Amino acid sequence: MDNSVIIKGGKKGITVLLDKNCSFEDLKERLEEKFRDSAKFFKEANLAITFEGRNLTSAQENELVDVIRRVSDFNIVCVINKNNESSRMIEDGISKIVDDAIQSRLDLIDKPCHFYKGTLRSGQVFETEGSAVILGDVNPGGKVIAGDNVVILGSLKGYITAGCNENPGSFVYALEMKPMQIQIGEIIARSQDNEDTFRKGRKTKKDIVIEPKIAYVYDNNIYIEEFSQDVLSDIQF
Repeated sequence: MDNSVIIKGGKKGITVLLDKNCSFEDLKERLEEKFRDSAKFFKEANLAITFEGRNLTSAQENELVDVIRRVSDFNIVCVINKNNESSRMIEDGISKIVDDAIQSRLDLIDKPCHFYKGTLRSGQVFETEGSAVILGDVNPGGKVIAGDNVVILGSLKGYITAGCNENPGSFVYALEMKPMQIQIGEIIARSQDNEDTFRKGRKTKKDIVIEPKIAYVYDNNIYIEEFSQDVLSDIQF
């Protein structure tokens, strides 16, 4: 039995174990065979993928991703690098989203959910009529405009407009929440606004720690709180 390529599935996506002693060209052939045989199990799912077992250059990683996309229908939304801090944040974020059922909420939305992989820098804009999932950071000056919800698997330090489809129940989720401005529907909150506009409770030492947070509209104000299933249940879609 050939074990030069082993595919493992999990909550965070797919992990592909690669034999470090196999030549790269042979490895690509084995990878193609494995994913062609497994294509029916993945179908059109949106999944993150991690390569383990050997060090890959960016070019080699891209070649393997191209092979997988050619022989299967599932959508690779991001490639997680265990040695990269941003990728670890994304990996943890994906796990939290799956565990706490944000994805199940997104699936209920009529509009599609669109993914963007990378950092949105100053002056860059990502816009979608549905919900937006950013696999990376939104830097100061970067902007996301979405018809429904916005999920950022990274740091939010720019501008967000959610709920453009007249959906005041939209939310904004980020692994690190330090926005310059958030707009949900017609409600706007800026970073320089009063602290109470952003948080119901008082600032504590916990706020200094990078924790996933969610922003939503309540009583015509935008609040940002540490993410929990209870908070998510209170949001009216």
